[in-house]
Amino acid sequence: MPRFSAILFLSVTLWTATANGADIQEPSSKPWTDWPVVGQATLSWLWFDIYSSQLRTPDGDYHQVKDDVSPHPLALEIRYLRNISSKELLEETQAQWNRLGYDTTQTDAWLTVLAGVMPSVKTGERLAYVSDGRTGQLYYFSRQEQPRLLGKFDNQQMNDAFLSIWLSPRAEYPKLRRQLIGMKP
Repeated sequence: MPRFSAILFLSVTLWTATANGADIQEPSSKPWTDWPVVGQATLSWLWFDIYSSQLRTPDGDYHQVKDDVSPHPLALEIRYLRNISSKELLEETQAQWNRLGYDTTQTDAWLTVLAGVMPSVKTGERLAYVSDGRTGQLYYFSRQEQPRLLGKFDNQQMNDAFLSIWLSPRAEYPKLRRQLIGMKP
């Protein structure tokens, strides 16, 4: 499977969910699942659809401040359109971090953390990564079960690195990024 698996992972959307999907909230106390959608996109490779994704923020707008891709609360949700193993998601995450120039010493430590929580996903299942701008949570939504929090991530650099896979101006898929952040083509 190509490198998108990790992106999918983030599609691994990497981190957490609660029963109502709302651990990280804005002062308005609206759960992230009620935040307006900023943008949505589908990652395809040749004729294979890998995942569809959407970005949400409390006000429905995405604002990047310099190199900080997550200066404010946001939620990245990925619905997988094919089966992808946990191993493939982690390998793609690593490949994307390498591509973005993150230090291998740091990313190896982050991957160890992710390996402890990253599930394999099946068609129709979702991962959601919810960030307050500094930390993040990874949620897993299967087709049969209630949402499940996979992990909480308190490292701000890891939080930004994970979201950079989709939101950095240097992301591998610029069209997908533009669609997610609500930019016109």
